[in-house]
Amino acid sequence: MAVAPRLFGGLCFRFRDQNPEVAVEGRLPISHSCVGCRGERTAMATVAANPAAAAAAVAVAVAENREPQRKELPGLDSQWRQIENGESGRERPLRAGESWFLVEKHWYKQWEAYVQGGDQDSSTFPGCINNAALFQVLFPSIPTDDHKPILYEINWRLKEGLVEGEDYVLLPAAAWHYLVSWYGLEHGQPPIERKVIELPNIQKVEVYPVELLLVRHNDLGKSHTVQFSHTDSIGLVLRTARERFLVEPQEDTRLWAKNSEGSLDRLYDTHITVLDAALETGQLIIMETRKKDGTWPSAQLHVMNNNMSEEDEDFKGQPGICGLTNLGNTCFMNSALQCLSNVPQLTEYFLNNCYLEELNFRNPLGMKGEIAEAYADLVKQAWSGHHRSIVPHVFKNKVGHFASQFLGYQQHDSQELLSFLLDGLHEDLNRVKKKEYVELCDAAGRPDQEVAQEAWQNHKRRNDSVIVDTFHGLFKSTLVCPDCGNVSVTFDPFCYLSVPLPISHKRVLEVFFIPMDPRRKPEQHRLVVPKKGKISDLCVALSKHTGISPERMMVADVFSHRFYKLYQLEEPLSSILDRDDIFVYEVSGRIEAIEGSREDIVVPVYLRERTPARDYNNSYYGLMLFGHPLLVSVPRDRFTWEGLYNVLMYRLSRYVTKPNSDDEDDGDEKEDDEEDKDDIPGPSTGGSLRDPEPEQAGPSSGVTNRCPFLLDNCLGTSQWPPRRRRKQLFTLQTVNSNGTSDRTTSPEEVHAQPYIAIDWEPEMKKRYYDEVEAEGYVKHDCVGYVMKKAPVRLQECIELFTTVETLEKENPWYCPSCKQHQLATKKLDLWMLPEILIIHLKRFSYTKFSREKLDTLVEFPIRDLDFSEFVIQPQNELNPELYKYDLIAVSNHYGGMRDGHYTTFACNKDSGQWHYFDDNSVSPVNENQIESKAAYVLFYQRQDVARRLLSPAGSSGAPASPACSSPPSSEFMDVN
Repeated sequence: MAVAPRLFGGLCFRFRDQNPEVAVEGRLPISHSCVGCRGERTAMATVAANPAAAAAAVAVAVAENREPQRKELPGLDSQWRQIENGESGRERPLRAGESWFLVEKHWYKQWEAYVQGGDQDSSTFPGCINNAALFQVLFPSIPTDDHKPILYEINWRLKEGLVEGEDYVLLPAAAWHYLVSWYGLEHGQPPIERKVIELPNIQKVEVYPVELLLVRHNDLGKSHTVQFSHTDSIGLVLRTARERFLVEPQEDTRLWAKNSEGSLDRLYDTHITVLDAALETGQLIIMETRKKDGTWPSAQLHVMNNNMSEEDEDFKGQPGICGLTNLGNTCFMNSALQCLSNVPQLTEYFLNNCYLEELNFRNPLGMKGEIAEAYADLVKQAWSGHHRSIVPHVFKNKVGHFASQFLGYQQHDSQELLSFLLDGLHEDLNRVKKKEYVELCDAAGRPDQEVAQEAWQNHKRRNDSVIVDTFHGLFKSTLVCPDCGNVSVTFDPFCYLSVPLPISHKRVLEVFFIPMDPRRKPEQHRLVVPKKGKISDLCVALSKHTGISPERMMVADVFSHRFYKLYQLEEPLSSILDRDDIFVYEVSGRIEAIEGSREDIVVPVYLRERTPARDYNNSYYGLMLFGHPLLVSVPRDRFTWEGLYNVLMYRLSRYVTKPNSDDEDDGDEKEDDEEDKDDIPGPSTGGSLRDPEPEQAGPSSGVTNRCPFLLDNCLGTSQWPPRRRRKQLFTLQTVNSNGTSDRTTSPEEVHAQPYIAIDWEPEMKKRYYDEVEAEGYVKHDCVGYVMKKAPVRLQECIELFTTVETLEKENPWYCPSCKQHQLATKKLDLWMLPEILIIHLKRFSYTKFSREKLDTLVEFPIRDLDFSEFVIQPQNELNPELYKYDLIAVSNHYGGMRDGHYTTFACNKDSGQWHYFDDNSVSPVNENQIESKAAYVLFYQRQDVARRLLSPAGSSGAPASPACSSPPSSEFMDVN
């Protein structure tokens, strides 16, 4: 800010800080009067040779509002040396931050001619310094009295386009003060002082500062014109705007710049300079003030939220008791945000604007501060107490912009979103602006205390934020090589614990058993099988229920009326998913017919129905699969079309009615048979009994080359029956595994086992096929069996987390001693715990063939979760609170793998009351309602932190973050 000029005689001085503005305005006469002109040169002051002394003398004179003591002028040669040469002269180099002054070129040339002429009594005496030609003159004022001088309106602003060397010269401060002391300054003129600024690779005098027009968002018609240096920060512009508009300290503000296209750009980074922000003279800068409900006027959230009625504008509720609208499968995001919002020290950190000074806009690993600002806006709205619910639309867009996996409205995991958010907030708020390279060191036999302290210090050299202060702890990782016994010990930071749940080695599978006896209905069974077992184990378990030997069973996955897969006995059970429809068929042979073998042949059979196509003449008939497919055992000696038809009629006899004698046509079967011998039909296209057009699945060579039992021409053709008078209920057709007649689409199909399709005419199916009976089944007693899952304690999960395990083949460890990758044993131990401990229960299990959710009830304490038995660091026995935690929030997941819903239990930091957050619905709950099978992510607060926040110092409104208060004990957090 500029200090008002002090005037005495013809001298005008202005002492200012970083802001080099010239803002003296007025209506002053431009005359030829000045102090210390030539007529009084005997009384001119003699300036000391020391520039500092000269400046001090002038400053004292200004302060006492008197004229300096006048002495004789120094010699002309001495004047030239002091102004042009030496440390105080024009030839001195520029130094950033120094003041230089502008002198009108014409006056300075006259002064040069005067001192170089060698005659102090010369008529070239320059007189007072007059810079009038450098200032803007608005317009003349014509006097009414001829004896009065002409007056001009002058605003003391420099003319545009002045050029150094043509319009003015630049003098350092000492040289300027010499000249003013010797010759004086035109009455009423302010000195034109400018600062030296440092630009990339150059230093220069900033003759023209940037003039910005400052306005408020709600009063764009009233502006303040303020000059700023190119090197001034945007933070100074914001502070100046707040001072000019008298903004209260507790109010939040931010700046927008109107660009040349008329749109507004946010000035996010308050640490960059006016030059880096590319602000120009005359540019409009708008200061926006946050509303009392935590929203910004520019954020059109009310447009998105149709539920925000007029009566909600005056709503006043409990801060923090605010729902989040589900934007479409965003319950996972709402749950994570509600948990994080109820972490007391983090919320206070944002509510008290501590984050503003720590925003890191240049971190290449961060999100340019946008995630932190979006989250801060969300917190301020939720904790304003003016919303029943808010719409996190802006935050959702920011997350999707920086993490493409969260784009759109698909279902996601709340823990994955939480992990991204904590990492994003950390990088956006990282106090380390330039990360140094840190080499990770192994323990190499050193004491754990030394290695742990070194690891934490190295971590803090690159990562220092409120997230690190609040959520980061330290692991001890021990790897042991199975070959050479080499032991590697490292200490690694963590942000949350992902603890496994004790997993049962058994699983329950529901199957349908299809007996060979057609009189028996299919049976539904619930089997307990080993998770890592084989298909043969399933058959053994089913054998105990049915009494059928496992060797007489064949397992199939049925999907959409066809066999999706026929399993071999040695295949793993993990290839069967819980949602698969598994059918187990009783058979008496093999599906792979072996030439010369007397075993029965197992034939896959599909059921199809002819359906007229929807065209104008019904000339095309389609075939549609229906019902459940069959695996039928056919004796080898009966493997003919006629024999196969009779076998199928027997297998279908429970729900297919045989035609009686009245349904058969009259005629001589023998004659018909003779006709058939004379005219053996070719493969049929699947025509009806009345129009047996030839059809086959592919070239005859393909049929005879793939199936041993066809080598004997057992079936002869690929379609049955031939033309005959005897009525048949259905026709038979060889098909591929998809149930279609085209078996030549790929080489695999040519050499595959042929499938048989039973093709029904609609009328015949309606008359003889009982669909209700065909779909009927009975439930075995084992279906009522429920595999009981005993609840587990949270401490058991943590114990399992710290258990020694062997690395998987996909993730070996490189042993520096063996010089090769090894499947080492690994053990994790807890060394240092954070203020807020996040525990992620690994309920979702993923394997190559299966995905499942574990709905085991985990019993977790609301208070006094004691970690003293798990922390291996030497403990402080005098302060047990350092190892005890209280629950503050829970993220719940209801449902299964395909679909589900996330909610939150959270304890309000102000009232201590627990609430249940279900998207935009919020309701109070009791503590006994919190523990459930849905608990997924647990948030615990260390008791010493809770006590500190409740103390008078912690409840005074200052956040618990080290950014705004004293850091926590070095034993647990910052040991640097």
